[in-house]
Amino acid sequence: MRARLRALRDAFVAGGPSPIRPPAALLDRLRPDLIVASYLPLGSEADPEMLAQAALAAGCTLALPRTTTRAAQIAFHRFAAGDPIETGPFGLRQPAPDAPIVKPDIVLVPLVAFDGACNRLGQGAGHYDRALAALPGAWPLGVAWSVQQVPLLPVDPWDRPLAGIVTELDFIERTDPQ
Repeated sequence: MRARLRALRDAFVAGGPSPIRPPAALLDRLRPDLIVASYLPLGSEADPEMLAQAALAAGCTLALPRTTTRAAQIAFHRFAAGDPIETGPFGLRQPAPDAPIVKPDIVLVPLVAFDGACNRLGQGAGHYDRALAALPGAWPLGVAWSVQQVPLLPVDPWDRPLAGIVTELDFIERTDPQ
């Protein structure tokens, strides 16, 4: 399923989709004292750049995820323009290990697929599910292309639903608080 959805995403991005703009639900939450975890897209992942720029414009601090192995917990490190970036496992572009670790208030989450209930299918290692479980007060916002939506995803007990998902076309908000 992941391979099929990645191929669909790759073909969609090759067509030059519109950028993903910050939804009102995100803009309404941004405050100067907040930490917003973003990510640097890998391949055809949806680009959260405009969302990160909105956070910076609101005076938020940005963070990026860093991991060392498939089993390791993600740590979010403070990041500012010009800070060093290195290539980590799986080709991820991530901050240097000496960048300060921070606890995000908002987490922009990449994904492979999502459904209308804001469940997500990630890369398969569970990094974001474990990270979100460790950040119960954080607001998780999925960032995806509209073509990544599927009718229904299987959900395991450890899967963490997102508060919402933003695409180049729409914002879908989770209505079931679970």
